Amino acid sequence: MAKMKSKKVKVDLSETGYCVSFNFRRASRVITSLYELALKRAGIRSTGFTILIAIAKSEPIAIGALARAIVLDPTTMTRSLRLLQRQKLVAVSGRSSNRQRFVTLLPKGTRALARGMPVWRQIQRRFVNKIGPDTWKELQGELERIAGVAMELKNSASKV
Repeated sequence: MAKMKSKKVKVDLSETGYCVSFNFRRASRVITSLYELALKRAGIRSTGFTILIAIAKSEPIAIGALARAIVLDPTTMTRSLRLLQRQKLVAVSGRSSNRQRFVTLLPKGTRALARGMPVWRQIQRRFVNKIGPDTWKELQGELERIAGVAMELKNSASKV
């Protein structure tokens, strides 16, 4: 067997700890994990819970509008809705005259939301109290601003 010479490529990894994506994903994973653990007691996952809340606030809601409301790509939204349909938590209509499909909560979805809300409120309150209500309000505003900047950059990048 011939020996292979491998030339190690040097990669400059400086500044990667400063990476916006890395830091947001890291924080997102641990916060999502915290909420998953809490909502497990109510028998629902945090992703489904978020979708159920968005539906409850605007039902009936078009799938596209729902995806935009929670900033989820249409493919992932469709997949998530299929799972919620299989669990009999939501209903998705047939296509309307303008080719839209609408989502509504089924009674089982409303009950899941009702079970999850006290658990969500408890973990939400604990988290906000731990970091401080003023810190959370400020951070929430900054997150909205940052999301807007990211959306603007994404939209301009897709046009190039």
